[in-house]
Amino acid sequence: MAIERIDAARATELIGELAALLRDAVESGASVGFLPPLSRQESLAYWRGVIDQVGVGNCVLLADHEDGNVLGSVQLALAEKPNARHRAELQKLLVHRSARRQGRGMALIAAVEDEARRAGRTLIVLDTREGDQAERLYQRAGYLLGGRIPGYALNADGSAGGTVLYYRFLQE
Repeated sequence: MAIERIDAARATELIGELAALLRDAVESGASVGFLPPLSRQESLAYWRGVIDQVGVGNCVLLADHEDGNVLGSVQLALAEKPNARHRAELQKLLVHRSARRQGRGMALIAAVEDEARRAGRTLIVLDTREGDQAERLYQRAGYLLGGRIPGYALNADGSAGGTVLYYRFLQE
């Protein structure tokens, strides 16, 4: 397992692997803003937008790779408003289904928290679908429940599911 910060140029090189990772997450039921089936073109378009944000410094992108394959990624969106520069949002924690249950999710969370500290951020917020495995992962990582919004996001079957908001204050 090797987690590295990816700049815009490197992300552009890895865009095909990142797109495949996102598609795998969506196809395996992850609630990351997309519904199955997610086309390769849609996935590539999403990553182009992320790469733009990385390029201007609004987003930190980390990738977990092994033997030349991207097996996970996570993003840290850095709040820009003057009254928000102490916080960031953890986004799109993705681990390929073939690499789950190996500690990669927890390692990506720890690495993104280190990036937040380096950026002077002391609060991380996130949201995830209520009841998902991701919710338990965030709880184990020390995130606290901030609230619940029922009917927030559509599921693949067309039903609306709740989302939960979590936060964590970082220590030095």
